[in-house]
Amino acid sequence: MNLLWVENDTASQRFAKTNGSENEMRARTRNGKKGWKAAILVVLCLAAVRLSGQETRKAIVQPAPAYPPLARQYHLSGTVKVEVVIAPDGQIKATKVMGGNALLADAALEALRKWKFAPANAESTQVLEFTFKP
Repeated sequence: MNLLWVENDTASQRFAKTNGSENEMRARTRNGKKGWKAAILVVLCLAAVRLSGQETRKAIVQPAPAYPPLARQYHLSGTVKVEVVIAPDGQIKATKVMGGNALLADAALEALRKWKFAPANAESTQVLEFTFKP
């Protein structure tokens, strides 16, 4: 039985017992590195699939939000960001205001209730921006 030094970072692999040769030990270490490379490749491929599933969907019906009279009276302007979850059938399933004036955000949410997107195979998420100017 030989005691071999294996150049690896983990303490448990500093010394390894083997009945074979030093070349056999090096082959085992290289195979372990190939496994990590394969695992990283799989993770990157899955991330690419997830990103491609998040393509923007075309809005079929998209009425513009009404400018609130109170906002017009006070000359309020700004941008409202809303994250929407779109069901496979194209209906908006959920909304979340990401930023903007509350008065303007209410007008944007009211308009989004009437929006309809093109159908798709899966649910998707998009961030929409509405700009209000008096």
